[in-house]
Amino acid sequence: MSRHRNQSKPGHPAAARQRTKAIPLNLTSITNRLIKDLEPLVFQPPVTHVYNPLVYARRPYDRYLKTYGRAPVEIVLVGMNPGPWGMAQTGIPFGEISAVREWMKIDAPVGKPAHEHPKRPVEGLECARSEVSGRRLWGWAQETFGAAEMFFARFFVINYCPLLFFEAGGRNRTPDKLPVAERTPLIKACDRALHDTLAFLAPRFAVGIGAFAAQRVKAAAGDLDITIGQITHPSPANPRANRGWAAFINEEFRQMGVTL
Repeated sequence: MSRHRNQSKPGHPAAARQRTKAIPLNLTSITNRLIKDLEPLVFQPPVTHVYNPLVYARRPYDRYLKTYGRAPVEIVLVGMNPGPWGMAQTGIPFGEISAVREWMKIDAPVGKPAHEHPKRPVEGLECARSEVSGRRLWGWAQETFGAAEMFFARFFVINYCPLLFFEAGGRNRTPDKLPVAERTPLIKACDRALHDTLAFLAPRFAVGIGAFAAQRVKAAAGDLDITIGQITHPSPANPRANRGWAAFINEEFRQMGVTL
């Protein structure tokens, strides 16, 4: 856990002008710029298909931002990138179908990626598959806080990278596994979006879900006055998460100084 402090005095006129010029006004404008920054990027085999849910699932994502993306917020949780049965289907980070539709009460049409993988179809909120990571995350949130409004009064959840990368056989390739030449411009765009999102939401804590996300939070936070932490990733590929994930993160939050 670490802390970044903004060295500029908040009331200084020059600092205020710099912030106004550099930081987009809201989450929608940050999203729009990130989409634009990612458009020219090219990814080579073994990646054969790239999905951007911020484009084809923008309607539910906009509802998510409008309904729950309020500033300031106490804690921002940052995931790595979408999963094929979560955000890829719903547009919502860790977007397990039932949690999005029944708990968050978000139901909006989802389109299709321009180049759809035959083994990873996008069926939107009608998808019958369930993402384990999202089921664990949102299940914990519901069990701990009850109504979605109670959770989002203190928390907001985002993904560091909105892109999902598939190989020819349908295997998911995470951003940290991309070649340096492809990863570098991707990280530059996503770091800028994450920095501005944190600047807009002004949280006390920015918490990476897993090691990669925590590393990017630390790198992107810059001079922001935020306590940075990390919690165990809920993926079933993580052996620790399969031994009682909720109990682990409750303790990890406690050690950060977050009272649930």
